Order: sequence, then C-alpha cells, then structure tokens
Amino acid sequence: MLMPKRVKYRRQHRGRMTGRALRGNTVTYGEYGLQALEPAWITSNQIEAARVAMTRYCKRFGKVWIKIFPDKPVTAKPAETRMGSGKGSPEYWVAVVKPDKVMFEIGGVDEDTAREAMRLAAAKLPIKCKFIKREEEVKA
Repeated sequence: MLMPKRVKYRRQHRGRMTGRALRGNTVTYGEYGLQALEPAWITSNQIEAARVAMTRYCKRFGKVWIKIFPDKPVTAKPAETRMGSGKGSPEYWVAVVKPDKVMFEIGGVDEDTAREAMRLAAAKLPIKCKFIKREEEVKA
C-alpha cells in the first residue's frame, strides 16, 4: 500500500478540488493512459486494486506506470466519540486527482490489451475515466 515514508505535518486540511489538472495531463512514459474526467480523492487501496487488475490482465508483458501518489492524510475520529477534543488521527492516505489528470500509463502491449487492462482498472476507481493514446510530437 502506497504512503509517504514521513511527512512534515501529520494532519492536513481538506482543501478544495477546483479547476483542471495543469500538469500530468498527457501520456509521457507509456503508449496508453487512463485519464480522470472528474475530481476525487483516490485512496491508496484503490490505486493498488487498479494496479493489480492491470498487471493481472497483462500477465508479464508490458510495463505499468502509476502517476499519482497518495500523500494527503485523511483523519477520522473513533466511533461514538463526543464532539471536541481535537482532530482525529490519520486513518488512510489519498491522492488528490483533478479532471484531465493521467493516473496510469501502460506500454509494451497492443492497444486492445491496454484498453481492456485500463477498463478493468477504471472499474476499481470511484470516478469516470477515459482511455487515451500518446500524441506524437510534431517537429516544427
């Protein structure tokens, strides 16, 4: 399960997920990618489930890149606890994903295999996703 080795502050504010992803919105490593269409918090368990689904389908062929990392702690208070007495303790870690962010990439497999692997991975995630291909850079 992905999580930071250490952080400067144990607890964070929730923040807002406004706007679109300005960086990380193109396929850079592989040939195909899975792009988010909605904003969401993706938990480390969901990232791992998607990764397992992709690598299982591709067997040992191809390479998978994960382009998101869960570095935001989400806190929770114990059940049946009265209000007050401070913020809860960190329970799990999330990656903040904005629309257009490429979350996973795959290379070394044909398009049909990549499309099906990404479909299986998208089923593990709580948002709508889109399968995209790498755009070749045009030399000016």
